[in-house]
Amino acid sequence: MATNPTKVIKKVMPAVISIIISKSLEEIEKELPAELMPLMPFGMPDLKIPEDKIDARGMVQVGGGSGFIVDASGIILTNKHVVSDANAEYTVIASDGKKYKAEIAARDPVDDVAILKINAKNLLVAKLGESTGLELGEEVLAIGNTLGLFNNTVSKGIISGLSRSIAAKPDPKEPIQELRGLIQTDAAINPGNSGGPLINLSGEVIGINAAIVFGAQNVGFAIPINYAKRDLEDLKKYGRVRRPLLGLRYLNIDDNLKEKMGLPVNYGAIVAGKGPHHEAVIPGTPAHQAGLKEKDIILECNGEKLTMGKTIQDFLEELAVGDVLNMKILRFGKPTKIKVVLAERK
Repeated sequence: MATNPTKVIKKVMPAVISIIISKSLEEIEKELPAELMPLMPFGMPDLKIPEDKIDARGMVQVGGGSGFIVDASGIILTNKHVVSDANAEYTVIASDGKKYKAEIAARDPVDDVAILKINAKNLLVAKLGESTGLELGEEVLAIGNTLGLFNNTVSKGIISGLSRSIAAKPDPKEPIQELRGLIQTDAAINPGNSGGPLINLSGEVIGINAAIVFGAQNVGFAIPINYAKRDLEDLKKYGRVRRPLLGLRYLNIDDNLKEKMGLPVNYGAIVAGKGPHHEAVIPGTPAHQAGLKEKDIILECNGEKLTMGKTIQDFLEELAVGDVLNMKILRFGKPTKIKVVLAERK
C-alpha cells in the first residue's frame, strides 16, 4: 500500500486530464446580454478576445475543467457542470500533452457526474476506490487544472466531513438543487479543479472534486466515487445512466416546519407543490400511479424513518429503476401504506 504522497501523485497523475471548453465567436455573440451589445452605427462592436484564446477554426476557449481516465479505451469521469453546455466543444488534454476531441457519453440526471469518451487506446487509468467506510481525518489529495491555467495542481488535506448537503447550481440553465451525500475536505479546490480526482494515500479515487463555498477558506466538496461507479456500470449495461424517478415535490419536516405549518409530526416529508404551476404529485409518474396526494406526510421509506439526515433523495440514491419503495404515510391524520415502483428518470 502506497503511503508516500509523492509516490501516490506519480501513480495517479498520468490519468488526470484537463478539459478545454470552446465555443464559436458567433455563438458567444448570440449569448451576450442585449445591454452589453448596444446598437452601433456600423453594426456590432468587435469583441476583444485575446488571440491566444482563438484557434484556427475561430473557436474561443471559454472555460476549463478537469477529469480522470478510468478505462484504457478512453472513458473519462468529470463533473456534469463542466460539460453542461450543449453548444460547446470539449477537448481533452492528456498528461503527455496530446489533445483529443471528447464526446459526452452520459450525464447523470441527478448527481453532478458526467462520462466522456475519447478516441484513444492503452491509456493509463486511475484506480477507483470506495467512498463507503471513509473516516474523518483521513488524508486526501486533490488534483486538477486549477483556474484553467495551472495543470496538474496538487493540494493536500483531510476529510473534514461526510454526508454533507449543500444547495448548488451544477447546471447554469437549471434551478438550484440540493446535492447530498458529499465528502467535505479542506484540500484546496479551486475553479478549474472541478471534475478532478480526490484520492486517498493508497492512490485510489474516492471522490470527484465538485464544489467550493465562496467566501470560506478550505471548504470543498466532492461527489462520492460510488455514485460514479454506479453510472459507469449503467453505461456499460444499458448504454446510458439510469436513475430512478419518484415524481414528488415535497418539503422535509423539522421542528420549524412543524410549527410553521401546524403539522402533527416533526419528521418526515410533506407532499407540497411550489405554486399553481408546479404540481406536488407529477402526473404519470410512479408517485401519481401509486396514489400519493398533496398534503400526504411521508413518515417512513422501506421501514426506515425519514429525517433531515436521511431524506427521500437519500433513499433514491440507494435504489435502482424498478425497485419498490414502501412508504408509510399520514393522510388526514390516519396512517396508511403505499407501494411505489420506481420508473426511469428521463
